[in-house]
Amino acid sequence: MSGMLDGKTAVITGGASGIGRQIGRRYAEEGANLVVADLQNEPREGGTPLVEEAESMGVSATYVECDVTNTAQLQAAVDAADEFGGVDVMVNNAGIFRGKEFTAVEESEFDQMMDVNVKGVFFGAQAAAKKLLEDGREGSIINMSSVAGLTGSAQYTTYCASKGAVRLLSYSLASELGPEGIRVNAIHPGLIETEMTTEDVPIIGTEGGDQYKQSIPLGRWGEPADVADGALFLASDLSSYVNGESLVIDGGMTYA
Repeated sequence: MSGMLDGKTAVITGGASGIGRQIGRRYAEEGANLVVADLQNEPREGGTPLVEEAESMGVSATYVECDVTNTAQLQAAVDAADEFGGVDVMVNNAGIFRGKEFTAVEESEFDQMMDVNVKGVFFGAQAAAKKLLEDGREGSIINMSSVAGLTGSAQYTTYCASKGAVRLLSYSLASELGPEGIRVNAIHPGLIETEMTTEDVPIIGTEGGDQYKQSIPLGRWGEPADVADGALFLASDLSSYVNGESLVIDGGMTYA
């Protein structure tokens, strides 16, 4: 590896499993210290916890229990980066995925979607920005949106609304924080093979999903590593003039 993130510290919400875990691996490979902020330390997909993997790569890492709907816990996750010199990269990755007919959505379900997917990103970004400003440091904030936040989709109204909000929030923050040297960008993954798309809302591995895959120009489902490479770019100096961008990682499915 080239050490693209040597000396930097990244806080990753939802970092124990799925896409967040792979982002953490990629960052650790490139020399970043990690704060893994999640509801649990054990990966949903099984295997070695990210903190242990990262430490085996020679970087420092710590796990912080974090419910992103709790602003105090988000602040604690950002503060934990002080152990390694302070936050440089904030990845607001934690999120939930649900599908339901619009007329059947209950208020509690709407509130949960917005609390996790929007409030969690908003106040995660705020905690990181306040810390960076306090320390007089430049940094990168990466917010996980979705292709659903670009196009909308029947049966996924609350999810699409939440991810669309993340997209516009990211644009707004890029404008407000850019003059302070804090870049803010959004990633829009397509269908990525994780527990979220195989268990929470079973799409991948189903007959209907297999038919849908045929419409993806690259002819395959996305993998967490595909998203992690994009997140590495946005965290590194390679993207030093990239601010307010929506990075779509979907194999071409959105515009096919």
